[in-house]
Amino acid sequence: MLPEWLSIRPASTEKYAYIKGRVNGLGLHTVCVEAKCPNITECWSGGTATFMILGDLCTRGCTFCAVGKSARGSAIDKQEPAKLAALIKEWGLSYVVITSVARDDLADQGSLHFAECIRAIKGACPDTIVEVLIPDFQGREELLKNVVDARPDVIGNNIETVERLSDSIRDRRADYRQTLSLLRNVKSMDKRIYTKSALMLGMGESHDEVLKSMNDLKAAGVDFLAIGQYLKPAGHHVSVSEYIRPEVFEDYRKEGMRLGFRYVASGPFVRSSYRAGEHFISSVVRNETAHG
Repeated sequence: MLPEWLSIRPASTEKYAYIKGRVNGLGLHTVCVEAKCPNITECWSGGTATFMILGDLCTRGCTFCAVGKSARGSAIDKQEPAKLAALIKEWGLSYVVITSVARDDLADQGSLHFAECIRAIKGACPDTIVEVLIPDFQGREELLKNVVDARPDVIGNNIETVERLSDSIRDRRADYRQTLSLLRNVKSMDKRIYTKSALMLGMGESHDEVLKSMNDLKAAGVDFLAIGQYLKPAGHHVSVSEYIRPEVFEDYRKEGMRLGFRYVASGPFVRSSYRAGEHFISSVVRNETAHG
């Protein structure tokens, strides 16, 4: 039974229904639906959605994730960049998040499609801040550079859990140290791009392990951090070991700010793409861009 602070609101607003209809009508996907995000009502009702490109089948076998899995992903919609750009312009969004399934079955692992989506959005909506939450591309720097060269404002890759649990929770190709290396490489390729990562709690990690992961991410130059509660999507996924109390999340937030992250979103419902965090990140990006 879930504790009282994890009561999830039903998704039943008029705005939610409109967004769902438009996304489905264009054949687009959102991680909000595919990953069963608990914030879907809040975000969709406020006109925010995290789009998921490159289909809805992931080539990774992470045991915590609700997204569908297959050795080969779905056929890529070549019109997806244009569809995304048009929908984002229609909604008048000032901040968008684009993520994807992993596509280990593709030669470029989807990196060039990511770049096309970024450029299409920037071309149609030049004032829109674009955050991308990317796969690790198996650590291949040339594929990461495809995304970096398209100049999104924020690049994220989630470390997900502490190092000790990484091999049992994430796909073995999604190595803890590889994530840190990718985030560090973004900064070495283009210092103007902000970086972001996220941790899930309640999977058997210790307090000291969480602090070590936070320190590892800060040492990799990460700007923004999200910390949230893991919630089991279905019967075959890894079980929840503990429901972390809100005051513990607040302690981690304070510690993250003390470590020097530009922003830390930490709470039971926080996810890597989180509307409250986007508001703060938007102000940082716009302010620092305006001042050169």
